[in-house]
Amino acid sequence: MAAKLHALVTGASSGIGAAIAVRLLADGWRVTGVSRRRGAFAHPAFEHLSLDLNDTDAVAEAVANVDATALIHAAGVLKVGRLGALDHEDGAAMWRLHVDAAERLANTLAPRLPQGGRIVFVGSRTASGAPGRGQYAATKAALAALARSWALELAPRGITVNVVAPAATETPMLKAPARASVAPKLPPIGRYVQPAEVASAVAFLLSTEAAAITGQQLVICGGTSL
Repeated sequence: MAAKLHALVTGASSGIGAAIAVRLLADGWRVTGVSRRRGAFAHPAFEHLSLDLNDTDAVAEAVANVDATALIHAAGVLKVGRLGALDHEDGAAMWRLHVDAAERLANTLAPRLPQGGRIVFVGSRTASGAPGRGQYAATKAALAALARSWALELAPRGITVNVVAPAATETPMLKAPARASVAPKLPPIGRYVQPAEVASAVAFLLSTEAAAITGQQLVICGGTSL
């Protein structure tokens, strides 16, 4: 990419989003971190954009003037529920944050991305299905469908669109009380995925070496999918 590297990273205040921001800053990127709260960043190349992505009507205007060369949508929330006891508002909230926000961010930023720009969504291994997490899985599966569709649209401009889909990752979400009824599954490697490992995969997909990878879902599961 000829333009100066500048990533818009959602969910940048904690968890995977924060790890991605830290990695990209270390790699020389300028980072605009989107979250409701700033988090613990104090880096000259980091700028915080205060935005509640649940307010989807505000997303396009909030990022209208961001000159990003890459979009990384890492913001996420997990709400669980088994069939017969689903909370439909929980499902709608996850759809707004995971899918609707991704759609509005990409719709605003993609037309302005430079040749060779990048879009990466943080999905989930759960997108293939998991008991008690059907609503969550559906939103993450939708991200993979969006990525494949938009990858074809943006390929002529050299812009790639991919999904990084981790299994249980050691973040605050892993221990959230909301998932008490559905315990995380420890991967066969004997530990949870680390946020820095997910960030490394994202950093690779943003690199020039990954220019031929598009429309793909990279699963980081420690063997959980086997």
